Amino acid sequence: MTSLGVDVLRSLREHLRPLVAYHLFFTLLASSLLLPAVAWTLTSLLRRFDRPVITNAELLNLLLSPGGILWLLAAIGLTFLLLYLQQAGMILVAIKRRDNHYRLAFIALWQTLRRLPALAGLVVLQVGAHLLLLLPVALLLGWLYELIIGGLDPYYVMRMRPPALWYFLAAAAPVAFAWALIAAWLYVRWILALPVATLENLSAPAALKRSRELTRGQRGKVALVVISVLLVIVALPFATSTLFDRVFTPMLWWLPERNAVLIPAMLAYMTGYVLVTLAITFIGIAANSLLSACLYLRLAHREPRPAPPPPDAHPGRLAWGVELAVLLFAVAQAWWIVNSFELRDDVTIIAHRGSSVAAPENTLAAIEQAIEDRAHYVEIDVRLTADGEVVLYHDRSLQRLTGDPRNLQEMTLEELRTFDVGSWFGDAFVGERIPTLDEAFAAVRGSSALMIDMKPDPGAEAALVEAVLAALQRETEARRTCLTRVAPAEASRCGNPNVAGETRLAVMSASVLEMIKEREPDLRVTLLAQLVMPGTLDRRSFDALGLRHNRITENEIRLARELGYEVHAWTVNDRARMSQMIDLGVDAIITDHPDRLAELIEERGELSDGAILLVKLRNWLRR
Repeated sequence: MTSLGVDVLRSLREHLRPLVAYHLFFTLLASSLLLPAVAWTLTSLLRRFDRPVITNAELLNLLLSPGGILWLLAAIGLTFLLLYLQQAGMILVAIKRRDNHYRLAFIALWQTLRRLPALAGLVVLQVGAHLLLLLPVALLLGWLYELIIGGLDPYYVMRMRPPALWYFLAAAAPVAFAWALIAAWLYVRWILALPVATLENLSAPAALKRSRELTRGQRGKVALVVISVLLVIVALPFATSTLFDRVFTPMLWWLPERNAVLIPAMLAYMTGYVLVTLAITFIGIAANSLLSACLYLRLAHREPRPAPPPPDAHPGRLAWGVELAVLLFAVAQAWWIVNSFELRDDVTIIAHRGSSVAAPENTLAAIEQAIEDRAHYVEIDVRLTADGEVVLYHDRSLQRLTGDPRNLQEMTLEELRTFDVGSWFGDAFVGERIPTLDEAFAAVRGSSALMIDMKPDPGAEAALVEAVLAALQRETEARRTCLTRVAPAEASRCGNPNVAGETRLAVMSASVLEMIKEREPDLRVTLLAQLVMPGTLDRRSFDALGLRHNRITENEIRLARELGYEVHAWTVNDRARMSQMIDLGVDAIITDHPDRLAELIEERGELSDGAILLVKLRNWLRR
């Protein structure tokens, strides 16, 4: 067992060309036929629900429904079936001897597809067993969550991490650890089922039984070696990325900032990066397949590894064409990446709950600080009090900021005025009160604009929409009145009388979005989403889509450009991540540090075109 890793590497070197050929053929087949069919099947299932899924709670509710469980099982099953098909073909390539590498790859692909029923049966039995094992664990963890912290505001738990959270984690850890041990035991017990089903033409149940027999008495050693090899496979992309970032990328900064030099150098750099990325992907998949093949030969036939190809084996003319195609693909990808960089970008600065790092969130002090920090918009959270007033507050309860466990919706504005929501932040803000939406409008008048994030309580959605729209109308009237009373030279302090055109609303519910658009179709509304399940969202119903920054991809930006809405990234506080979001093409960044983002935009504006290109390349590599 100690030399297993060495044998895997030798087998990889000896069978490299047929393995590369099979990998390319399978990838072509999967990308042209299998993956589109899988995507169409899953999207069709999702569309049957006829409801958007944009939050974690909605996703959980969907997955716990009968149809959602069916969709989840289909998604997991089809994903693993693709993995099993690819690895089965690589096992055949390594063990079946042929004098022509690329003919062997074609034969392995055909034989793998012929074994589809047995491999599908393996997916059902192996993956299904792990899912069944997970079911009682999930139910137990859900019960523990409800028992220990179910009554607390989720945001309060996330931000404050009260003792109840640690009690829950302490209770959940042994349960999760026990599941991991049992799952690992099953994995090692059945690790040879795939090569057995592939090479011995056994049914799925027979392959599982044969794997149990072959690994009996060897499972400890097998587990140790398998974990070691898998750790190396996982570490490889991180090590390569670090090498590029620390060694090769800095070299580009030494080049003269002339496009005649810089662009060819960047193109060569990106070609190498794409080739290395493709190679790492291939090595990871091939090494995992060869690991199971070598294990099977050792335990079933007492052979250390697959026999090398015949001495007279040759790749055939097709090999040169395929390998040239890979090189051309890498060059094309590099050219597309370099040419996708735009030299100048505009991004809107949105201060999250005001400048909430410099002042207590959702207070007049935070709004005033955001204006000083050059924010284009001040994002605030609004809720409805018991007497129908709109106030600035994020959480459902007052626990986090005041220590009072009561919910805000149970209290009147007069009662809420008695709470100090500034002293928790620092002595300089003692006495800060919960402001109303009218006061927030007055604070930004003539200086900035508001992005109003609506936080309705269940059943009070329509009431909050009506109250916010009424506040917009009152502010419009106040600004018009102001304009009639001041001299033209002082008109700017009255603000833009088109308050509806200046203000943005933000919601986390498609139904609330629909309510707003029915009443005021011209209001700009941002739909805030924690995630977007494909096929569940009407992307023409909103003016902007606000996504957590780590959920924003090039595809999301492409869809936004095609359908004509903006993309807002939240909540981004790191300068490097802000720069990445700008280069990705977002329209606005929501941040607790508007001053930091304003400084970054100013600094980028002073860079030369060559320096901007290098910044964009660095940000692309760090995505």
